[in-house]
Amino acid sequence: MTTSLLSESFSLGDRNRGDGCPGTLNMHTALDGKIGRIRVPGGHITPDIWAILADLADSFGDGDIHITTRGNLQVRGIQDTEGFAAAVRGHGLLPSPAHDRVRNIIVSPLGFHIHDLAQKLDQALLESTQVTTLSGRTLFGIDAGQGDIFGQQVDFGVIDCGTEFHIIIGGELAGVSCQRDNVPMVLVRLAETWAVHRGKAWRVLEKPGIKPELLAAIGGYSAPAVTPNFGEPPSRPIGWFDIDGSVHLGAGLRFGVLPSQLARMIGVIGATVTVTPWHSLVIHGLNEDIAEQVVRVLAPQGLIFDVNSTWLRVTACTGLPGCAKSPAFTRDDAAHHIARGNVEEGLVHFSGCERRCGHPLGEYTDYLATAENEYEVSRR
Repeated sequence: MTTSLLSESFSLGDRNRGDGCPGTLNMHTALDGKIGRIRVPGGHITPDIWAILADLADSFGDGDIHITTRGNLQVRGIQDTEGFAAAVRGHGLLPSPAHDRVRNIIVSPLGFHIHDLAQKLDQALLESTQVTTLSGRTLFGIDAGQGDIFGQQVDFGVIDCGTEFHIIIGGELAGVSCQRDNVPMVLVRLAETWAVHRGKAWRVLEKPGIKPELLAAIGGYSAPAVTPNFGEPPSRPIGWFDIDGSVHLGAGLRFGVLPSQLARMIGVIGATVTVTPWHSLVIHGLNEDIAEQVVRVLAPQGLIFDVNSTWLRVTACTGLPGCAKSPAFTRDDAAHHIARGNVEEGLVHFSGCERRCGHPLGEYTDYLATAENEYEVSRR
């Protein structure tokens, strides 16, 4: 293994090529077949949906459900693309083909009082014909006030400040606020304006000079009376959370992979689940007895309830045998790195190529594959 210490700047990549972000209809082609992505705005999944997702993974893919960093779901290894798309639509998981790739909405998993805004925002997006030209990487976020979603650098979002919602544009506080009832309208108006003026840019942070035009599109909103005051964003919710008399269980997944059998077991619990942007799930509203049973049964099946697990700090792109761009079996190598027991402090990511798919935000140790079993190691 080759190692080096490098400091690398942010790269936008090639924006002259088409946006390859997959959807249910327009899929990405990988070495192991097509990749289809299903949007679940807010990450909210009702119990009945898990069996449907498991059937989709078993019937059309590799038998796994893959969770993305936008809180969406993917099926890999698809050969029958038309059959997959028809099945997704038939189950009501694609309410509008024109909006297939733009419904990327993440929320604070434990901010229950703002969860309904994700559904209202989704409905507002579905009613807009202008947002359909947005990049599939456009990200909307609703932060309950802790800073967890703000830390995800959403293109358009809000933070609940109690009496008002502070607006986020391009991952930054915009200096204006709105009332709760206006959140969906304001975010859609921003997105529509961005769709007109974005040019070749995929994310708002790629075009910082656009902020005045975006603010003009929502003119009339005042400076916030309260500025969000949070320190380090909270880590992903993992473990046991007793809130208002109910237990909420946060569980991580190795490399964000959920086997179909485990998905069916989650559905049997009968609880609503939030899929998070951190390759994890939050199972909501359990009583203590049921919660204890869930941990006892599902921890051996692969759900990680231990907040100190090294598996929560190490991520990896797909790598071989699924991705032709990678010269290495990144996930196997990452697992071997964990097994050796000498993992660096903080976050670690194994990348098969310089695109670094799925890398964490913030500082992390980057393993960039240069050949099979060989990596350049740097802090990013």
